Amino acid sequence: MRLFGLIGNPLTHSFSKTYFTQKFSSLNLSDCAYENFELETIDQLKDLIDSNAQLQGLNVTIPYKEKVFSFLKEQDDVVKKIGACNCIKIIDGALYGYNTDVTGFEKALLPFLKMQHTNALVLGTGGASKAVQFVLKKLGIDYLLVSRSGEEGTVNYDKLSKSILQSHKIIINTTPLGTFPKVEDYPPIPYQYLTPAHLLYDLVYNPATTTFLNKGSANGAAITNGFAMLVAQAEESWNIWESY
Repeated sequence: MRLFGLIGNPLTHSFSKTYFTQKFSSLNLSDCAYENFELETIDQLKDLIDSNAQLQGLNVTIPYKEKVFSFLKEQDDVVKKIGACNCIKIIDGALYGYNTDVTGFEKALLPFLKMQHTNALVLGTGGASKAVQFVLKKLGIDYLLVSRSGEEGTVNYDKLSKSILQSHKIIINTTPLGTFPKVEDYPPIPYQYLTPAHLLYDLVYNPATTTFLNKGSANGAAITNGFAMLVAQAEESWNIWESY
């Protein structure tokens, strides 16, 4: 049996197990299985690897995309550049790190871009945010990081003004705010300044339309969630696991 899985905490909102179980069934891969491995701490990863010799690949989600680095034998160039790993290939017990969020986000974002989308607000500074920043740089889209702490290089939510929103027509939520079951949560941006020229992109996919997206839609903004990105990054993960 070839085993694959997802590590993170919590995993109650996980997309990957359902997706890969259906994929394996459609491809008649009866020797493949995908499981969720909810780790209390990243230190449990070693025991997971040691006790599952059939494990060949892992996806990595919150909060371990940055914490997994000390377990990796090698990292690809993208992981090295952005400092976040969400895909691991396991060969003879050694872990090799990749980032498929980059591919997933780029493929999902491109169909929505219009001429006015030259500047973005990126809400959050975690592992997913780093993948988003990498893609925006590649596409030549300037961006401003927004965080609760207002740490160096970012702006605090309460500093977001009408002029900032007018000059940043893409707003991307990379935080888990609004994820099921806490669907009432949302990033505290001044939604009253949104217009039909804005695009709101939420990496959250459960629920399909978050409060963040609903508030954007109410002001005429274009909206999209993280589902297409998840599908694209999952397929990229499979390509990595199947390559030799």
